[in-house]
Amino acid sequence: MNLQDQQVFEELLANCADEPIRFPGAIQPHGLLLTLSEPAFEIIQISANVETLLGRAALELVGRPLHSLIGIEYAEAVREMSLQPMLTGAQPLLLRLDGTTFDALLHRHQDVLILELEIHVDNFKPRNVAGSETHLGRMLQRLQAATTLQALYDISVKEIQAMTGYDRVLIYRFEEEGHGQVIAEASDPSMEVFNGLFFPASDIPEQARELYRTNWLRIIPDAAYQPVPLVPKLRPDTQTPLDLSFATLRSVSPIHCQYMKNMGVLSSMSISLLRGDKLWGLISCGNRVPLHVPHELRTACQTIGQVLSLQISAMESLEISRQREDKIEALALLNQAMIDSPHNVFDGLAGQPQVLMALTGAAGVAIIEDKQLHRYGNCPQPEDIRALHKWLQESGEAVFSSHHLSSVYPPAEQFQQVASGLLAMTLPKPVDNGVLWFRAEVKENINWSGDPRKPLDLENSDTGLRLRPRTSFEIWKVEMAGISTKWSHGDLFAANDLRRSALENDLARQVRREQEAVRARDDLVAVVSHDLRNPMTVISMLCGMMQKTFSSDGPHTSRRMTTALDTMQQAAGRMNTLLEDLLDTSKIDAGRYIIKPRKLDVAQMFEEAQTLLAPLALDKDISISFEAAPDLRVHADPERMFQVLSNLVSNAIKFTPRLGSVNVHAESVGNDIVFTVHDTGEGIPEHNLPHVFDRYWTVKEGNPTGTGLGLYITQGIVEAHGGKISAESEPGKGSLFRFTVPASA
Repeated sequence: MNLQDQQVFEELLANCADEPIRFPGAIQPHGLLLTLSEPAFEIIQISANVETLLGRAALELVGRPLHSLIGIEYAEAVREMSLQPMLTGAQPLLLRLDGTTFDALLHRHQDVLILELEIHVDNFKPRNVAGSETHLGRMLQRLQAATTLQALYDISVKEIQAMTGYDRVLIYRFEEEGHGQVIAEASDPSMEVFNGLFFPASDIPEQARELYRTNWLRIIPDAAYQPVPLVPKLRPDTQTPLDLSFATLRSVSPIHCQYMKNMGVLSSMSISLLRGDKLWGLISCGNRVPLHVPHELRTACQTIGQVLSLQISAMESLEISRQREDKIEALALLNQAMIDSPHNVFDGLAGQPQVLMALTGAAGVAIIEDKQLHRYGNCPQPEDIRALHKWLQESGEAVFSSHHLSSVYPPAEQFQQVASGLLAMTLPKPVDNGVLWFRAEVKENINWSGDPRKPLDLENSDTGLRLRPRTSFEIWKVEMAGISTKWSHGDLFAANDLRRSALENDLARQVRREQEAVRARDDLVAVVSHDLRNPMTVISMLCGMMQKTFSSDGPHTSRRMTTALDTMQQAAGRMNTLLEDLLDTSKIDAGRYIIKPRKLDVAQMFEEAQTLLAPLALDKDISISFEAAPDLRVHADPERMFQVLSNLVSNAIKFTPRLGSVNVHAESVGNDIVFTVHDTGEGIPEHNLPHVFDRYWTVKEGNPTGTGLGLYITQGIVEAHGGKISAESEPGKGSLFRFTVPASA
């Protein structure tokens, strides 16, 4: 093929993939098709062969009522049929018109009613069948009694061949890569055998697969038919082609008809096999001469396909469960090894290499933990494993699997003899980590039906070059390189379950370490607080005693000494406060902050607080008020409640300029008492507001002695009471702190 032909080929191939197979604008000639309006039941479109079958001109019927073609009685029967809630699968109506019997099928799609009148098949004589209903019942029993998937497949193809008389019936299963394989076949001795052969994905394009997924059955009685156009060609209401996706009579692609002829068959029937809502495979029937299987027998075959689909799904699910059960014991051993490891989960796994390899049937395994790399069995070189692991990290997949690694990671070609297959899992940690299982290359010959690299060709026609389906279906052997045995569902389950166990164990270790760290910190804080509190008290007392010796009105040396002693006493006091705050903080962090609540009168609380806090406000000429509704009582710890009020009011006074005001208010709201502390101070910038209750957060400007623990402890006290605290502020207009405490019953 020259360059120009190659370009034409690529263009035609792209067009083929986009061929409008849902909108062929024509039907097969073994029936009539009409589209009807509702509720008038007027004919919108009709197939041109109405003239051949019923002696009526198509154009004359467009726009006329249905009864003008089939009579009032039949038209009324169609109308009643249209009222059924489920048209799909409904029994067809038998209509006899001008000496011909039709099966009337009805479905609704895209706002039109589509009526198909398929020519009824009389005196159909399938071979080896005494009665189709009796045979169907017996066959369904045999299907349900099958104990293996292969037995299911073999029973299905043999029985469908006996029921229908097709020369060849086979089951075609789609593989993950897109191509398919024939896994069961029942054929006439004179037919070429396809069982075991692979077919390229291009034999059944993606859009055709979607039609198979949404339609259980498709039939082509005679591949040599001439398509019958619809009249008019476009829908009058939308000026678009009619969507025939669900029409039994839908015309098929000319390329597909030629494909059938090249295979030596002139008639076909396909029954879809689904797993869930996905296309699993097909039961494909073919006959060397035209064969029109009647509707009732096709319905029986469709039922077989549906039962077979359910059986396949059930048996595959059972097989997956069995595979998982086979892994449970090994997973339990590995989980215990991770628990018992004194260092980390990966060290635990590294101690069980044989169990780890047997878990997935791997020939080699690599375990990465930061700088450590353990290799067991047949593995690539360390530098290759590190490069591969880096690529896996960039892909972002927690569990990765491939039985053809070099197809997604080209450097793997260099070590495909030992690692054509890869199964890997990693944990979301900052250091490099992971487990990588390897499978060696398994070279094998795959038998294809024809050259898989040449599914289509070019031929000359009256209109120039056009695509021609492949004409050769001879066995084409291809040696598969760089491929390992596939990872099973059980293998993938094992990798995911091991990762889950590793995550749980790793998290448990982190929690234990953090708990131990918290306990150690709490113990240290308690010891330091206890050991320092006494010296600080002694220092403060000595400062007081020494201050009596020196007078601030005395000589210069005496005044300097008095100032130094004041500073020391203030520092000792601040140190005591800090030690108390640290002790409270450690208790809050550890969830061990204890309160001793009792019934408290809010007015009395406010009176005591005002007595102690008003002098602080007086020093700055700040007016301070405490207002509480009458008879308010809370269920709270009196010492801790004073600590909250003292902290909030002291902060308000500290950050309010001279001649400002601070207002403390309490009122009952539902089952809570709501306290507010409002000041007219400088306010808190918006970007700082979300952080005011954070540990160690403090406003630096104008607050040189702040520890950043006051509001954090305040929040802890309020929450220990079962309440909530929040802050509102606007720079230049002051701040408002609001907290709740449960009311006393």
